[in-house]
Amino acid sequence: MFGKTRDLQPYPTENGRFFYGYVLVAASFVLQAIGWGIYNSFGVFFNPMMNAYDWSRAGISGAVSVSFCIYGLFSILLGRLNDRVGPRLIMSVSGAFLGVGYLLMSRMTALWQLYLLYSLLVGIGISGTDVVLLSTIARWFVRLRGRMSGVLKVGTGVGMLVMPLFTNWLITAFGWRTAFFVAGIVVLVLFIGLSQLLVRDPASHGLLPDGDGRLAATRHRLAETGFSFRQALRNLQMWLICTAYFLLLVCVFTVVLHIVPHAIDLGIPRSAATRVLATIGGLSIAGRFIMGFASDRIGNKWALAICFAFLCASLGWLLLADRLWMLFVFAVIYGFAHGGFFAVMSPLIAEFFGTAAHGAIFGVMIFVSSLGGAIGPLLAGYFFDLTGSYRMVFLGLPVISAMGLGATLMLRPPAQP
Repeated sequence: MFGKTRDLQPYPTENGRFFYGYVLVAASFVLQAIGWGIYNSFGVFFNPMMNAYDWSRAGISGAVSVSFCIYGLFSILLGRLNDRVGPRLIMSVSGAFLGVGYLLMSRMTALWQLYLLYSLLVGIGISGTDVVLLSTIARWFVRLRGRMSGVLKVGTGVGMLVMPLFTNWLITAFGWRTAFFVAGIVVLVLFIGLSQLLVRDPASHGLLPDGDGRLAATRHRLAETGFSFRQALRNLQMWLICTAYFLLLVCVFTVVLHIVPHAIDLGIPRSAATRVLATIGGLSIAGRFIMGFASDRIGNKWALAICFAFLCASLGWLLLADRLWMLFVFAVIYGFAHGGFFAVMSPLIAEFFGTAAHGAIFGVMIFVSSLGGAIGPLLAGYFFDLTGSYRMVFLGLPVISAMGLGATLMLRPPAQP
């Protein structure tokens, strides 16, 4: 199953014939939809678990924060492994961790088990879903890198649109334990199956990126250029990118995790609150697709800046939103920004630092940003338990997003080594 990749001769690339890179995009699309769709639906489980065990909002949020730290930490490891061995084995093992984690969560009865299963197993499992897949696509495409990354990340938007509704239906009809069990089975089957289609890069099979033909018979590899891992770590632009995405994920994961409980606190039924989260997922599809294409035209820095501008506007509106229609307006503006951010991040790393160590560099960026994704939901849960309201949290988010926009505008492409 995990042996040497088969020859790709059945997939020629010239004269309009088929390019295997599109198979990788399609497989990665589904993996993103399933992996991130279920992971980002965790907010739907908040109230059922609190009602079942009287767990605090901060306690459950803490498990999510630890999970996201694990996700970031393992992204560095898996990014470096992908630079060396490729995505097939890595994504198969990731799927096993992710699926088993959800299966066992259907049997948990104590808060420490949530931390063990969701924080550790699910955190490890989800860690390959961005760094491995996006880094692989960055190697298969150059001219089309932004739009193919955007198409891949549309999968996450589709997952965020479908999975919260599906999860809420399962919880309503069968209970939250059954919902976790079904999620585990779906992940195990699809992750391990689709991972067998993944291939590290086109050059190792005599193909050129973007479907531009085949390498000459005497050239078995196409040299990957750009910064080494250590060179990137010593570059100021690397840390500006990390800062921008750190601040971004403070906002993003606070919203994704707490928007459903916040809507319920406003007196909105859980089914309607879930549709707000699904709307974010639906509009993120447009953001991923449009900003992925735009990044190839206007550059990744300016695409990222546009996303931050939409984020600032949406978070300012959230301060005023106290009715369902206002939350849907927020979801439309925020959802577009949310999608665009994740379509741009891998192409931005490739544009600034090349592909020679793309997986490892991208992994560091994910790790640093994941700390923001961990801190945001945890502090939001803490301040809610302290004050009984999200008001203080939502006052801080527009300021944090404006700081991220400032870091983005300071970016300058580094001189190539």
